[in-house]
Amino acid sequence: MRLIRTILLALVSATIASAVVYFAFVRPRVRGWGLDPHEAELPLPGDELIAEPSHVETRGITIAAPLAKIWPWLVQMGFGRAGWYSYDVLDAKGKTADGVLSEFQDLAVGDIMPTHPGGGFLVKVVDPERALVLYTDTELLRSQAEQAQAEGTAASYPEIKASWAFYLQAEDSGTRLIERFRAKTPGSGPATAVLGEIMGTGIVLMTRKQMLSIKDRVERLEQGLPEEAPLAEAPLAEPTVAAEPAAPEESSDMSEFVAESEPASLN
Repeated sequence: MRLIRTILLALVSATIASAVVYFAFVRPRVRGWGLDPHEAELPLPGDELIAEPSHVETRGITIAAPLAKIWPWLVQMGFGRAGWYSYDVLDAKGKTADGVLSEFQDLAVGDIMPTHPGGGFLVKVVDPERALVLYTDTELLRSQAEQAQAEGTAASYPEIKASWAFYLQAEDSGTRLIERFRAKTPGSGPATAVLGEIMGTGIVLMTRKQMLSIKDRVERLEQGLPEEAPLAEAPLAEPTVAAEPAAPEESSDMSEFVAESEPASLN
């Protein structure tokens, strides 16, 4: 009995210690990436789709290229298209495209940007070289599930609404790509808070990879570099304020987020 209590105490202690490390060091670094307080407050196209979201994530990155060179990379996204420029393991179709694909440049409001066979986001806003907004909700997911059921691949979905906006803003140094994810999920209390934390962290990690990948691809073409050549500047993360220096070069694991002794502030 004493051994069991000792093991349980060790597990509880390890869980608490992990939570302390995460909230004190990892979370500020992860959730602070690409965060600009001014951009977080900007009204963007698509905000009106979800009046009272329970979760909002806004991130931005500066790309050394004009608007027209970035827009084609956005409209060609999707499963079975150019991919999502994030983690290829999440895209069952294979590796993300490294170039602009002419066959996927026509996108209109009402189209579906696929996330998997038989389903995806509904395109709500297409403002060329300015804004692209994707949307999904339970009704859309269920209709896609019913179609999948008819094909023998049924799935069930929770009550949810979500919008995903991509906004391009010209700057002297190039273009600012801003992504905003807004979602409304049911419920409240500790379980919902934990779900929100997990979802928020996952969104940041995926959009971070996506935005850095878009930046990398666009700037390589702009500089005329081959795929394997290093860019002149490849920062790990966008600074939270303009005066901050660029962080070290991106790596593929989570250690980069805890490398600094002073975590980034969300304020």
